[in-house]
Amino acid sequence: MQITQLSHPLVRHKLGLLRNKDISTQKFRQVVTELTISLTYEASRTLATEFHSISNWCGEVEIEAICGKKPTVVPVLRAGMGMLDGLLTLIPNARISMVGMYRNHETFEPVVYFEKLVQHLDQRPVFVIDPMLATGGTLVATIDLLKLHGARQIAVMVLVASPEGLEKLALKHPDIQLFTASIDEHLDNNGYVVPGLGDAGDRLFGTR
Repeated sequence: MQITQLSHPLVRHKLGLLRNKDISTQKFRQVVTELTISLTYEASRTLATEFHSISNWCGEVEIEAICGKKPTVVPVLRAGMGMLDGLLTLIPNARISMVGMYRNHETFEPVVYFEKLVQHLDQRPVFVIDPMLATGGTLVATIDLLKLHGARQIAVMVLVASPEGLEKLALKHPDIQLFTASIDEHLDNNGYVVPGLGDAGDRLFGTR
């Protein structure tokens, strides 16, 4: 599995803002959007382009344009929705698929409760977004589901990842790409990332 950890100073600065337990819900959402834009920029480097001829002020010129089926973004509900605006800022024509999963807090295993996927997944770049990669169970199950429906070119974007989650994801899906703002220290006994961001869903939606 190809792992890219962003090292830009602005990314490190904004990640520090998110770690502050006293940041407001509004500010938390804003910074998540900004970090997602940075992740999307890196994750979209491999999008295919083709040349077109257009009329410019000085005559005909050759330009490059993204080609092929439009990408689809897959927010893992509910926290993944907090990253959606950031990705659509750079790829506004992306098709939106959704997967609803939650983690059983006793077994730490993912439970699927909703799925709505666009057609032709086998022909589209697929961007999975979820703020936290903790145990890895939810993302493994999400990618299992996407591959079952034909997805081949899959990139995952998370704000924070645990080493344990990365190891599990790499073992189950070595062919994907993963982009993150931080690889954190470890998981605690409850399966939360340390130092992490807390419960990203609660902090995004004001339910903490």
